[in-house]
Amino acid sequence: MATKRIINTEKAPAPIGPYNQAILSDNTLYISGQIPMNAATGELISGDIQKETNQCMLNLKAILDAADMSFHNVVKSSIFLKDMHQFSLVNEVYGGYFDAETAPARETVEVANLPKFVNVEISMIAVK
Repeated sequence: MATKRIINTEKAPAPIGPYNQAILSDNTLYISGQIPMNAATGELISGDIQKETNQCMLNLKAILDAADMSFHNVVKSSIFLKDMHQFSLVNEVYGGYFDAETAPARETVEVANLPKFVNVEISMIAVK
């Protein structure tokens, strides 16, 4: 049977529902979707999709760090956007966190709404 360890860090926003920031099952880390919320201030970043995306990535980095991993360990990402017209701007920021040769698999999906009505949410799966 697989081991299951809950990963939570104060350096990323606390869950806003009945879930955890991440679950480490054996060597695989499943990170819940991160929205552009600053964990230190509780402030939602809005009005600039690149700043919003960067905050999502910083939250994901904090969770990866808490599990002793990095973006190099990420094998799969899911990006949820409120407006696909902002894809290239999001992609520019997101791409800055990965090497093109080792970037993870990914999908990007346009959605009607996201938690707290943010413009972007990103989840990841990483493997040690």
